[in-house]
Amino acid sequence: MTDAAPAPEGLDEATAAARLRSEGYNELPRAERRGVVRILAEVLGEPMFALLLGAGAIYFVIGALDEAIVLFLFATLSVSIAVVQEIRSEHVLEALRDLTSPRAVVIRGGQRKRIPGREVVRSDTIAVLEGDRVAADARLVEAHDLLVDESLLTGESVPVRKMAAAAATVPERPGGDGLPWVYAGSLVVRGEGIAVVHATGAHSEIGRIGQSLARIEAVPPRLRIETRHIVRAFGAVGLLVSGAAIALYGLLRGSWLQALLGGIALGMSMLPEEFPLVVTVFTVMGAWRISRARVLTRRAATIETLGSATVLVSDKTGTMTENRMRLVAAVAGDRRWDEGAPLPPRVAHLIEAAALASSPQPFDPMELAIHAIAPAVPPRNRRPSLLRQYGLRPDLFAMTNVWRLADGGLAACAKGAPEAIAALCRLDAQSSLAVAHDADALAQRGMRVLGVAEAPATEPLPEDQRGFAFDFLGLVAFADPLRANVTAAVRECRSAGVRVIMITGDYAATARAIAQQAGLDATRLVSGADIDGMDDAALAASIGTCDVFYRIAPQQKLRLVQALKARGEVVAMTGDGVNDAPALKAADIGIAMGGRGTDVAREASSIVLLDDDFGSIVRAIRLGRRIYDNLRKAMGYILAVHVPIAGLALAPLTFGLPLVLTPIHIAFLEMVIDPACSVVFEAEEEETDVMARPPRAPSVRLLSRPLVSWGLLQGVVAFVPVAATLGIGAARDMPDDELRALVFVTFVLVNFGLILANRSFAASPLAALRRPNAFLWLLLLGVAALLAAILILPPLRALFGFGPLHGDDLAICVAGAIGVLLALEGCKLAWRGQLRR
Repeated sequence: MTDAAPAPEGLDEATAAARLRSEGYNELPRAERRGVVRILAEVLGEPMFALLLGAGAIYFVIGALDEAIVLFLFATLSVSIAVVQEIRSEHVLEALRDLTSPRAVVIRGGQRKRIPGREVVRSDTIAVLEGDRVAADARLVEAHDLLVDESLLTGESVPVRKMAAAAATVPERPGGDGLPWVYAGSLVVRGEGIAVVHATGAHSEIGRIGQSLARIEAVPPRLRIETRHIVRAFGAVGLLVSGAAIALYGLLRGSWLQALLGGIALGMSMLPEEFPLVVTVFTVMGAWRISRARVLTRRAATIETLGSATVLVSDKTGTMTENRMRLVAAVAGDRRWDEGAPLPPRVAHLIEAAALASSPQPFDPMELAIHAIAPAVPPRNRRPSLLRQYGLRPDLFAMTNVWRLADGGLAACAKGAPEAIAALCRLDAQSSLAVAHDADALAQRGMRVLGVAEAPATEPLPEDQRGFAFDFLGLVAFADPLRANVTAAVRECRSAGVRVIMITGDYAATARAIAQQAGLDATRLVSGADIDGMDDAALAASIGTCDVFYRIAPQQKLRLVQALKARGEVVAMTGDGVNDAPALKAADIGIAMGGRGTDVAREASSIVLLDDDFGSIVRAIRLGRRIYDNLRKAMGYILAVHVPIAGLALAPLTFGLPLVLTPIHIAFLEMVIDPACSVVFEAEEEETDVMARPPRAPSVRLLSRPLVSWGLLQGVVAFVPVAATLGIGAARDMPDDELRALVFVTFVLVNFGLILANRSFAASPLAALRRPNAFLWLLLLGVAALLAAILILPPLRALFGFGPLHGDDLAICVAGAIGVLLALEGCKLAWRGQLRR
């Protein structure tokens, strides 16, 4: 603890911007970032690419150069699509990594502002605040009760007490006992200080050691494992069936070359290699979409969990309210003051003491509100200097600043919860009751209320603020209005089966007033003291009938989360402080405040509210449900489309019919299936009932039995008209090339029907068609144009082995597609309940 230095002005914005351009961002090199070459190598290792190359090599060996070139071209296109999608995902992840970097409070031009830690530059003046990670190596010029955890650097878990030192006594590089220095990556456990940045990025101590920053998961592990198992299972089955088909065809027909090409086509048809791509694209793009709603997804698996949330536990201040405080009322003894009225001397004394009990350079909204009024108060003592700060403690909701006044005397000023200040002042029962009555009257108007006290001081100072002989000065009250969107958001949560619980450190009357405005049930309130008096069973029972908790300490949030989870709830919980981290970690969905939250809270959470807005949480739940719905649609479509492909590859081998699908045709179909899965379904709008259905049970797997059954049923329905067309053409003794063209066009149109049917689980076909999706129509038009060119242009028609089609042939194709679409819609009516679940 030292005398405070004069308030530093810090760099100006122009100098900071120029230094950022010349020296680069305050971050370490990211070895984990995948470049184009690495992505290309990963894509080239996919089984589908190997099968395409194998088929192309066979055509090349037998002299069919046109077919070989086309297959190599399709292989190149397939790889290009996959690479573009992976690069797109990598760029999104890079943007999300930037948002997850620790933040820093810098002083520039004499004003405090919070910026991403990567934008801190050398010679910046930073505020070192409790709960934050230090953004860069810096020299302390001011420190107040500062404890720092440097275990990331030293491995020593015991926090180190830091003290500022005169500039002349500080070495040019960190060293010695390290007391005047704080280091990048270390955690502020207690207190605060001011420091001047000495080294950033790779030049910092952590940079030289070679540590790296935390990374975002690209894909949730559960989905990755699940899709890998599915692809491997399909691949194993496909390999066995392909081997059997090759042997059967070669032995029965004697054409081993055709058998090999047919076997490769069958293997390609049975390999659902789209699953991993779809999971990656949907989760990464989902995180990006949610970030546009001002919610940062730190762990992609959270997207899967959002749709399962049954309880949303939200802070009141700054989340449900605007966190834009105004000091609007004060009570000093028998004197009352309201905003706009002249300040009586006694109230002016009260507000001056409240300002002295605040940080000299305030960042907290209530302290900013006090300082906004304080200039109107004539100061009793000019140019005081801060001697010591006593911070908030879990057992005492009050803070005290000790000042050395201009006349050499010392004064201690305290502010905090009214009952805590009353206890510090050792008021008798009657006086404490009067304070509670005044506080309750202000709180019933929805105001936040603080008590203020003052005491003379002498050196040596006591170790605890309870050691001062405080006099109670009065109460100050702040208006913090409810956010305009909260009432509608609470109503939307209720319709979605998500219960909203409000927790606050405020007075009971304030909590009740705000809860009623938000549309919550405020007939019963539970306090932090009540929670301490309950065992776990009583708390679990009590929490089922109470939606408002007041005077809640951070450590009590953990018990609330555990009690809710014991009842089988899937809990989303907000928090912003150091002590909130255990509760955020314990919650199924930890939600940290991006504006006022500490870095510890952010690191413990799974998502971060960039605007601290309750409505953003609800938007994230809505988007999470939409993303999961669309992922299920894509998965159902993938399962469905591979059934008729496999059937067309296997039926001719089994029944002695000419081969319909060769590797060229399969490769063409993959050009339709991949974009449909990774682009079209990902861009689908939400279902109309997305927030009118209950939360999804967390035990439900992505590829659940109903979804797999639905996908296979769709595939069988889609295969019926394709198989019927094959049978009709064979019965009519159509030439092989015309039969192949007829069946292939039928299948492409049937595939269009599958895409349209899977756009929605609930909407009718006409309603689904009216929903905008530009990617869908671009895909359909592009594929239709390419298919028309293949049928019309003789070189392309010969390349695909197609014969000419007539009007009645095309009518059969269109009728088959329409029949599939109508049949699938009929099946959806019967399966709608299971599909929604």
